Amino acid sequence: MSNHLPNEARVIPLRPHGARPAGAPPRRTPPAPAAKEPLLRDLVGDVLRRERLAQERTLKDVAEEARISMPYLSEVERGRKEASSEVLAAAAHALGLNLGDLLTRAQGELARATSRHAGAGRRGASASSHDGMCLAA
Repeated sequence: MSNHLPNEARVIPLRPHGARPAGAPPRRTPPAPAAKEPLLRDLVGDVLRRERLAQERTLKDVAEEARISMPYLSEVERGRKEASSEVLAAAAHALGLNLGDLLTRAQGELARATSRHAGAGRRGASASSHDGMCLAA
């Protein structure tokens, strides 16, 4: 009689775990995934939300002043919608900003985010404070 239960399978490895057959090429570790650059809609939404909260204003208040729906403004702030320049300008004006101010702040966020992710890949490139993307209204 055996010590094993009747329906239990036994696995017997043919070679030790991690061993390769003779002559097999060495295993290559996959490259680390490249850091994703943030989307412009996420950056702009973050700027709008931070400014609204800094002014201690409600979503409803800003949406009404901008003459856009509250759910749509919420989606824009969360980076779920690609808002038109008219909508962005209206939201910015409701917060006391112009479109250029909004895009300049978003560009600053983008420059910071990309410089964090691109550090290793940019060795030898100039590290000027003007590197990054320029947005104009």
